[in-house]
Amino acid sequence: MTVTHTGLIGLGTMGAALALNIAEKGFPIAVWNRTAAVTRAFHAGAGELAARITPTDTLEALVQAITPPRAIILMVPAGQAVDDQMAALAPLLGPDDLVIDAGNANFRDTNRRDGADLPFRFMGIGVSGGEEGARHGPAIMAGGPDAAWAQMKPLLQAIAARAEDGTPCADHMGPSGAGHFVKAVHNGIEYADMQMISEVYGVMRDGMALPAADIAPVFDRWNAGPLQSYLIEISAQVAAAADPIGGGPILDMIVDAAGQKGTGRWTAVEAQHLAAPVPVIEAAVMARNVSARRDERAAGQARFGAAKAKITLPLDDLEQAMIAGKILCYAQGFAMMTAAAKEFGWALDMPAIARVWRAGCIIRSSMLNDMAQALAEDPARNLILAPFFAGLLDKGLPALRRVVANGALQALPLPALSAGLAWFDLMRQARGTANMIQGQRDFFGAHGFDRLDGKDAHHGPWGSPA
Repeated sequence: MTVTHTGLIGLGTMGAALALNIAEKGFPIAVWNRTAAVTRAFHAGAGELAARITPTDTLEALVQAITPPRAIILMVPAGQAVDDQMAALAPLLGPDDLVIDAGNANFRDTNRRDGADLPFRFMGIGVSGGEEGARHGPAIMAGGPDAAWAQMKPLLQAIAARAEDGTPCADHMGPSGAGHFVKAVHNGIEYADMQMISEVYGVMRDGMALPAADIAPVFDRWNAGPLQSYLIEISAQVAAAADPIGGGPILDMIVDAAGQKGTGRWTAVEAQHLAAPVPVIEAAVMARNVSARRDERAAGQARFGAAKAKITLPLDDLEQAMIAGKILCYAQGFAMMTAAAKEFGWALDMPAIARVWRAGCIIRSSMLNDMAQALAEDPARNLILAPFFAGLLDKGLPALRRVVANGALQALPLPALSAGLAWFDLMRQARGTANMIQGQRDFFGAHGFDRLDGKDAHHGPWGSPA
């Protein structure tokens, strides 16, 4: 039997891919799945990598197959399944052993588990990239004690994706749930990126009457410029793909109701707790929820009529609007993480986070290189104020305004792009309108307000003669 210090529980799609990745990078690993037939089938199909994989039929056998100090990676569904698995491992492990939750956990669950009186060490890591990433190189956001990261760093950086400069896209985010928090923000940005792409697709399809076959090369062209990214790349492929049954574009046959696993919703909820505005992400979550209401949407169209949209904007405007929208979305995401670092006492390294996201993960894009550089220059500065991105916004915002305005006039829904523009306009207004809100709050609740001249009177003369 090959000596291993690492085990993995859960041989579903992601778990199996990650186990093969670990074995391929030269790390022997023991595996267990609660269905023994799945474990045996996985091992039988591992080919030449099977020599580095030890299949086990019981949890006890898994633990016995791993040489202390053990590290056991959990690839099970988030929530109760993780707690149940940790409880089952508790009597089998010692204080030097390490359990790693590598699923899509809520960071508050990770914080709770880290603070529990466990008989073993614990850490949580966010893994992004889907099945392909897990198999050939994901982006990894680790959270937990420094000693646990030091123990797992060689393995995690070995299996991670590599950026163009060769840097592994795996790093330590901080203690407790920091890794899972950063992963949640990643997923929120992913929701927003996908929503903005779907919105400009809708402008082309419904506002410009372009068929999918003509939309695909537009995305292809954008992928050769500032918008170069995994999501733009696959959008071109999705638009170009033919339906194997009917022969037309497969995109035209896909039901327009988007699924979700809740991670984007977590981002929106936590942003509210942190008072960190992320309206582009919130709009994307809202749009997914609305997409599921197909019968209501059909009733709405029947009552109010379908949009008779005709937009004559140049495609360059759509590209520039997407560039601006992307910058605004990422700026909100990094600002949210800055707020979380302050709230939870985490030393989140913003440039390092941007570098981790450069490859392997779903939101990987060439723009993240420039974001990492801008954040390294001034981690506390909002990205929209970094000279490089301010310059891109100078160029892209007029186009974003034209796209959003045309969408509103022609009844084309652009919630994420509109939310990004509204947030930007708030962020550039030195004298806002919340003074009216403060006056209202003082009028009905005597909440008081600050004065611009600094004088001591903090209540209005409501009730005195005009």
